[in-house]
Amino acid sequence: MNLIFDILAEQRILDAMRRGEFDGLPGAGRPLQFEDELFVSPEQRMVNHILKNAGFTPTEVTLRREMATLRKEIDAMLPGEQRSALRRKLAWLLVQLGGKA
Repeated sequence: MNLIFDILAEQRILDAMRRGEFDGLPGAGRPLQFEDELFVSPEQRMVNHILKNAGFTPTEVTLRREMATLRKEIDAMLPGEQRSALRRKLAWLLVQLGGKA
């Protein structure tokens, strides 16, 4: 039943586009701004926004960035001991993340 509604809605949208009904709308040609964190309470969303504007980076994000940098370094270079040292550091970061690579 939902498939019928999807097809009907899509057809009406296409017809309206052909008639030019969407031409000249505010924001035309600009990317849509989707609201982040749809399933987070408004209070938590406000806290997250304040922390983001203050430059706060969650520990998990920092660790993942550092891991990505280490992986690039390991792949790009280094023989023997240096490579082993970077792999140990990468393993330690993975432990800190709780194994969620």
